[in-house]
Amino acid sequence: MRVPLSWLREYVDLPATETGRDVQAKLISAGLEVETVEHLGADLKGPLVVGRVLTIEELEGFKKPIRFCTVDVGTANGTGEPQEIVCGARNFAVGDKVVVVLPGAVLPGGFAIAARKTYGRTSHGMICSSDELGMGDDGTHGIIVLPPETEIGKDAVELLELVDEVLDIAVTANRGDCLSIRGVARETAIAYGLPLRDPALLDVPGPNAFGYPVKVSDPVGCDRFTARTVTGLSLEARSPIWLQRRVQKVGMRPISLAVDVTNYVMMELGQPLHAYDRGLVHGTIGVRRAEQGEKLVTLDGVTRTLHAEDLVITDDRGPIGLAGVMGGANTEIADHEDTENATSDVVIEAAHFNAVSIARTARRHKLSSEASRRFERGVDPQAAAAAAQRTVDLLVLLAGGTAEAGVTEISAPSAPHTIAVPADHPDKVAGVDYGRETVVRRLQEIGCDVYGQDELIVTVPSWRPDLAAINDLAEEVIRLEGYENLPSTLPRPPAGRGLTRRQRLHRRVGRVLAGAGYVEAPNYPFVGEQVFDQLLLAADDPARRVVKLVNPLNDEEPALRTSLLPGLLGALRRNDGRGAHDLALFETGLVFHPAAEQHTAVSLPVDRRPTDEEIAELNATLPVQPRHVAVVLAGAREQAGWWGKGRPADWADAVEAARAVAREAGAELVVRQGQYGPWHPGRTAELVIVTDGDEQVVGHAGELHPRVAKALSLPARTSAMELNLDALTAVGDDTPQAPRISSFPVATQDVALVVAREVPTAQVEAALREGAGELLESIRLFDVYENDEQLGAGNKSLAYALRFRAADRTLTVDEASAARDAAVALAGERAGAVLRA
Repeated sequence: MRVPLSWLREYVDLPATETGRDVQAKLISAGLEVETVEHLGADLKGPLVVGRVLTIEELEGFKKPIRFCTVDVGTANGTGEPQEIVCGARNFAVGDKVVVVLPGAVLPGGFAIAARKTYGRTSHGMICSSDELGMGDDGTHGIIVLPPETEIGKDAVELLELVDEVLDIAVTANRGDCLSIRGVARETAIAYGLPLRDPALLDVPGPNAFGYPVKVSDPVGCDRFTARTVTGLSLEARSPIWLQRRVQKVGMRPISLAVDVTNYVMMELGQPLHAYDRGLVHGTIGVRRAEQGEKLVTLDGVTRTLHAEDLVITDDRGPIGLAGVMGGANTEIADHEDTENATSDVVIEAAHFNAVSIARTARRHKLSSEASRRFERGVDPQAAAAAAQRTVDLLVLLAGGTAEAGVTEISAPSAPHTIAVPADHPDKVAGVDYGRETVVRRLQEIGCDVYGQDELIVTVPSWRPDLAAINDLAEEVIRLEGYENLPSTLPRPPAGRGLTRRQRLHRRVGRVLAGAGYVEAPNYPFVGEQVFDQLLLAADDPARRVVKLVNPLNDEEPALRTSLLPGLLGALRRNDGRGAHDLALFETGLVFHPAAEQHTAVSLPVDRRPTDEEIAELNATLPVQPRHVAVVLAGAREQAGWWGKGRPADWADAVEAARAVAREAGAELVVRQGQYGPWHPGRTAELVIVTDGDEQVVGHAGELHPRVAKALSLPARTSAMELNLDALTAVGDDTPQAPRISSFPVATQDVALVVAREVPTAQVEAALREGAGELLESIRLFDVYENDEQLGAGNKSLAYALRFRAADRTLTVDEASAARDAAVALAGERAGAVLRA
């Protein structure tokens, strides 16, 4: 909402020294978001005067029409002689009054005016258009032609009100009253502690039987309709300069006197109005719901197919307007250029429509107008009659019309909204002792009627439909007393509360992966179902069962993810495409699986706290949401340099990431060969946890299948890992353990075992660990060797380093050797391993 300071001063006696910046600060303190203050004419410097065109000479021989004019500017040029000016505009004639800028002046934008030779003549100044003066759109984009009665030589800066300050206010959805000068003036008066001259306080005649016939068939959609008629408007009447300038300053374009007056009153009082050419209205004006498929050509020239929920204005022919949004072209008032179809008799409509209905209609037809913006935010229903009267008065004053005695006013019965609120409620909400007197004063300032002592009975003013509950009233008191005056207090959490075990593990996993060189890359949790085909998931894979959104942000991704990989792989692809080829990304987040049983949606009450049973019933409708962790790798894992050769990322890095996560969870992770969807069948690790003898697969790691890499446009040999973090949390023990440091020496024994190539190394390591017993401190695979000539066909050699240590003594060679032999024996029994000769 653009608010000219000069217009605001008409209703509030602001001190003369107050600037737009001062008013901005006051309104911001009162809770209004004043984004900018525009200084109109700040860089404008005269002389800028009114002149009368004396002669026009058409100059020929140029690519465009050029005119050499003489203009009478009175004594403004110091000589009284006609001013010679070269001009290219064509929309003025001899005898017209125009705006002339003389040499020495400066126009907006720092454009200095001086006498200069052009087109073979010397031009001593300019004849100005509205654009050149920074006036905004006047619809003509040509020279300003002033009314004939304008005095020659008069200062045009004052005449055109070129110097002003305009406040641009971002009005929130609940403050429809501030989409008017009246509403902003009320807030300004409260902020300065000054009286308000309410422009809606007019003497309005009561309804009678002589008004224009109106029939409202939908009192829910339209609870108030006022119609007034003005006849005998002068066909030559034009909007006066002051009216045009105010319409321009608030961001609208002057069109014709009748339309400009309705726009002016809408901006002044906040009540949208519509003027119909009475000669084009056939019979009774009606308000009803549209019939499905009805057609209406609106003022913007678009033929619209109406919906059954649209509220329309009709006459005997059918729809003549989209109620509260835009009028119809079949009753349009001609603009001031169309003299043949000029309007002399008009019917003024001032109605109040249902906010939700207007909002839905505007969105359905993608047609947002100044009227719909106000109706959908809430318009004062009591202002309709005053707005109609104000429009009638201006038309009679400016166009010489006659107001017919008939007044039509149809209204549905309604009672004012009343709220009971304890007098100390704002004090409790704000934590400040305002006191009853302050609470009552502030509520009365915004227009409330207040009665009572300890419990106040507050009647809300008609222009504030957003005040619906006691907390709304408390907020009004707090904002008017100043949000900046609220004390700052730190919340005091109860002792013994902190992060849950799940939250602590989530943070630790992020830290350990970041420490290992991974970069966190959070992604949106939305996927398209075609990605499951790209990931080679089986047709019956549980991951294909998705939760679909009713209103997705993107129609191509209507489902919630069941895996973190699609988002992470998409991030890897984008970064690789932008030149970052060495990548290691990770994400921790929720995945979503449909609940085992389908439940009907539950609506919780808003007038009380839901019971535990109601909350449990609501939770039962939610999808299962375990937290997962995933990593993806491509390119180099270790860079080459003077220190040595680099190393590409491979499946082993993905497996190690899983082991690092399991260590943080305090869970024992079994890694064994597996096969699943997107991973390479020969380079896939199945990640398993064992609970009470029962195995649970909690994830997979390894190199992605080449077909997956091709389908998703990924680098070759991309590796990935995904783990169910909640499953690890359930079985793990993440209690911090202090490191055990022994003062006794370690005994190291190396063994090389020959096993069949298909035997997993994890199986051999598990047997060695169990056979070595309690003396084994650590085991490490340091070499894998394959040679059919030395080892036999189909065999491989696994070399392990075994570290033995006792907590209470130094081990003898015999003890260490016995533990090693026991480990080798069990490996031979379990995996068919034999010592390599």
